[in-house]
Amino acid sequence: MAAPIVQAEQLTKHYHGERGVHALTFDVAWGEVFGYLGPNGAGKTTTIRLLIDLIRPSAGRARVFGLDPRSDGVEIRRRVGYLPGDLRLYERLTGREQLRYFASLRGMEGLGDAELLADRLDLDLDRRILALSRGNRQKVGLVQAFMHRPDLLVLDEPTSGLDPLVQQEFYELVAETTRDGRTVFLSSHVLPEVQRIADRVAVIREGRLELVESVETLRAHAFTRFEVSFAAPPPPGAFDGLPAVRELERRNATVRFALEGPADPLVKALARFEVLAIDVHEADLEDLVLALYRGEGPDAA
Repeated sequence: MAAPIVQAEQLTKHYHGERGVHALTFDVAWGEVFGYLGPNGAGKTTTIRLLIDLIRPSAGRARVFGLDPRSDGVEIRRRVGYLPGDLRLYERLTGREQLRYFASLRGMEGLGDAELLADRLDLDLDRRILALSRGNRQKVGLVQAFMHRPDLLVLDEPTSGLDPLVQQEFYELVAETTRDGRTVFLSSHVLPEVQRIADRVAVIREGRLELVESVETLRAHAFTRFEVSFAAPPPPGAFDGLPAVRELERRNATVRFALEGPADPLVKALARFEVLAIDVHEADLEDLVLALYRGEGPDAA
């Protein structure tokens, strides 16, 4: 069995007066899409910067391609395609000139797949960066990340600013990458996006990992969500003690429940009140992660 492409062991970074990350332990396999989830400020970007040696850990260690980012950072970055969340480009250059600059840094003789990628993303490479919209600047960032067919793509909020059609093309690029046996480390707070393309996910909260699990396993343990609209708000505690039923949220006369067993007890309890509408669906990744962030813990999620 091949060694993981990325390994983090008790990886820790402390900032003076700011939250960093604490004791992160996870690995990323070759050929998978690894979704790294959390809200802004949770520690996603700090983790990425530690992995590619843009900052140094306070404790613990990381390995990428089995190499130490501290001593082998140049070799690691040569094999990585990195799209930062705070992308900065030289505004006086054209897109083509900017990509030539990136290619020269990597020791490439040409532009690799840049022309093909620009065509797929509908990007005009001959316009100056200064004249590009936010979405088109993001396309330049995507092209430079993919253009040299790296073994590992590290993408921080990659679809920020992209329109839906371009997002679809991005998803296809990710699928092609993993079909080639290469790996994508995708940091995002867009949960439906990660659910769509990731094989496994890690959830980080306030600098600490809450869980690392396959999307398939999370779906297998998903609860059923009931959203019930009443003619008048039922009294507090009206549904306490029902087996396998948790009240998640109240908004005026609408109550959301998580159901982890047969529906019969909940249906009978609802019959005591005037119900206007019921919406039922299986929980998705967003529901599961939001449960974590409400403090219900990994077991509840």
